[in-house]
Amino acid sequence: MILVLKPKSPEDKIAAMISRIEDMGLRVERTTGVEYSILALVGDTSRVEKSALSTDEIVHKVIHVQEPFKRANRLFKPDDTVIRVGEHEIGNGEFAVMAGPCSVESEEQILETARCVKECGAQFLRGGAYKPRTSPYSFQGLGEPGLDLLLLAKRETGLLIVTEIMSTENIDRFERDVDIIQVGARNMQNFSLLKELGKTRKPILLKRGISATIEEWLMSAEYIMSEGNSNVILCERGIRTYEDYTRNTLDISAVPMAKRLSHLPVIVDPSHAAGLWWMVEPLAKASIVVGADGIMVEVHPNPDKALSDGPQSLKLEKFRSLMNEVEVLARTQGKQLRPKRKEKMPWA
Repeated sequence: MILVLKPKSPEDKIAAMISRIEDMGLRVERTTGVEYSILALVGDTSRVEKSALSTDEIVHKVIHVQEPFKRANRLFKPDDTVIRVGEHEIGNGEFAVMAGPCSVESEEQILETARCVKECGAQFLRGGAYKPRTSPYSFQGLGEPGLDLLLLAKRETGLLIVTEIMSTENIDRFERDVDIIQVGARNMQNFSLLKELGKTRKPILLKRGISATIEEWLMSAEYIMSEGNSNVILCERGIRTYEDYTRNTLDISAVPMAKRLSHLPVIVDPSHAAGLWWMVEPLAKASIVVGADGIMVEVHPNPDKALSDGPQSLKLEKFRSLMNEVEVLARTQGKQLRPKRKEKMPWA
């Protein structure tokens, strides 16, 4: 339930209203706009009499929220949420590019990739230290040493780190060392993990589950936000359909729909969506046009020898070409990358 308050409502009466609602066992989240203030009621509102609130002198109108997700709902927060990560913002006109290998394999591999990613204008280095794989016999990632290598690449290039968490056991390390904690598609409904991440204040990149509806995706965001962490970034990465020419089917319509239903920023992972490197560029471009706030792209110095997801990884020169296209197209949509550094890089 949402209460839209009348313009210029006295603060003492707003405070009294909030206290009255909290006495009903509900939590209140206030959003102050240019003209109106909104009080979002969180909890079991079935016992609340709409008429008892709508007749209050400071209440303009009462809105019942039909969707089960509340904090993630745009009705609760009409303005877009902006996630601040270091010097960058996601959801405020700066087009975020997260790029790097599927798995961290070696110091040479991650540093070579990170240098290219930085030079091309991306702001974030993505790389898997822990890798959930369909087969237990496939490469599962380097684990802690992989995180150490990501930190080494961060120190050299200044790129912020995005990497996937697999277990609540790793939260302390991730909270200390990782800039954006990724929740993979397989863990989208790992509710115990989501609730623990909600107790942190780290930005959480929440990938859509392999067969999840948009509502289920937003409900997973709600689990994180219900514990107090509103720094959630949604990531569309393709869903499972009957089509088998691609790895998954990119639901490009999910981007505008999620942005209509929710105030959270949305990025797209075209690499996992298609599973084919040559489709990454057109899907990335489509993502920009439909309003995505960023993309996540897999990049590898030698995809043919990659320990995971080689067929969907771009070679370094292909990534450079993609970034040139992204920069131009993003500008047409009112978004921009941070200006590329013109000075000589320290490793050059």
